[in-house]
Amino acid sequence: MDLTKINRVHFIGIGGIGMSALAKYFLFKGVVVSGYDRLESEISRDLSDNGASIHYEDNVELIDLVHQIDLVVYTPAISDDNLELQYFKANNYILHKRAKVLGDITRSYNTIAVAGTHGKTTTSSIIAHVIHNCNKAGVAFLGGISTNYNSNILLDNGNIAIVEADEYDRSFLQLSPNTIVLTSMDPDHLDVYEKSDNVDESFIEFTNLLDDRNRLIVEQGIDSRFNDNLSYGFNDGAHLKLVNVKIKDSAYYFDILYGEELYQGFKFSLPGKYNLLNAAGAALACVLNGLTFNEIKNGLSSFKGVKRRFEIHFDSEKSTYIDDYAHHPNELKELISAVREFFPFRKIIGVFQPHLYSRTRDFMDEFANELSKLDKLVLLPIYPAREKPIVGINSSVLFDKIQLSDKVLIKDKEDFHSYLLNDSSNVVLTIGAGDIDMHIKEVHNFLKNNA
Repeated sequence: MDLTKINRVHFIGIGGIGMSALAKYFLFKGVVVSGYDRLESEISRDLSDNGASIHYEDNVELIDLVHQIDLVVYTPAISDDNLELQYFKANNYILHKRAKVLGDITRSYNTIAVAGTHGKTTTSSIIAHVIHNCNKAGVAFLGGISTNYNSNILLDNGNIAIVEADEYDRSFLQLSPNTIVLTSMDPDHLDVYEKSDNVDESFIEFTNLLDDRNRLIVEQGIDSRFNDNLSYGFNDGAHLKLVNVKIKDSAYYFDILYGEELYQGFKFSLPGKYNLLNAAGAALACVLNGLTFNEIKNGLSSFKGVKRRFEIHFDSEKSTYIDDYAHHPNELKELISAVREFFPFRKIIGVFQPHLYSRTRDFMDEFANELSKLDKLVLLPIYPAREKPIVGINSSVLFDKIQLSDKVLIKDKEDFHSYLLNDSSNVVLTIGAGDIDMHIKEVHNFLKNNA
């Protein structure tokens, strides 16, 4: 597809984090952008402020000059009964999923693709920040809002593209990566893949897109599944190893052993050993793409994180409030572990909103096990997203499996604030990939007023 000939593009599901980044790219290129989304959001309002024409009713008649549209982009989350999608299919418009368009855009760049069940948003954001700091990036499509730039896309004049490679619907197979960072391969999206072996096979198929296997970077814990790759981690045998790790003033301080050389004096402020691993994978990707360790050191120390990834919204002697996107049992495990590590003397109150009926069904026991590690749990109803209810799968079933004496199940998420206070100092977590983040301001104000 020749993107230089696109004058008008329409997005179905424009408010999604990946779709909105593409929309911003086309706006930057001077293309007329329109779009539909089910709900208005901060992201869609920002797009409107930058010139996109957006509506919130599934109605083709609301699209200006619909007959002049050159390209329609949609996300797999859009159901087949969407009226706009049906119209464009019936009238033979050029219609592509987001991943195909992203692949076409990045094909002319030296592309670093970050894949994995967990960690890809943070890792790709670190890489983008470090390379952007050195004025070498061309474009970065991120799966979250970078705190440094308050954006999910960076646009520069360099020849390097950084993309988050999404495994859902096997979308990442549309990309043409020159470097791959693979952070994890845990089972997920079993509504699509059916079984965990299919997830592994899809990731392996993605890594086979590389022409040069020496540009495959794999987290050390899954290194044994590959050959002729580079690895990163804390243990001997990793090509890039983190050593002398210490916590001081709410940050990690560490050195990097790369080959036989020791590089000293690194600082990274995101809590959690999993985030240190993300930083290590990012550092190795940057080295392979021509950056020095001094450049990497400067980038890591100034990286502020990604919104909804261990994002601290309030901090006092009595309460600390953190919001996090964790929606998989392993992500819950790492999040709670990081809170224990950085706040060892605090009680942890978690407000968890399960995401998807199918994911809750597939990992019911694993979710119960990790949520039992909290000191107190407030459990919300399942956020359905693209799914219809599954008989016998609900938060009540999960609630009964959680081995925790201090827990409460509520039916209305508007009503969870009164459960957040404790006699001793605590850390409050709001957790999930649904719409729980819509209540961040309310939780912040509640805790501040009761501090």
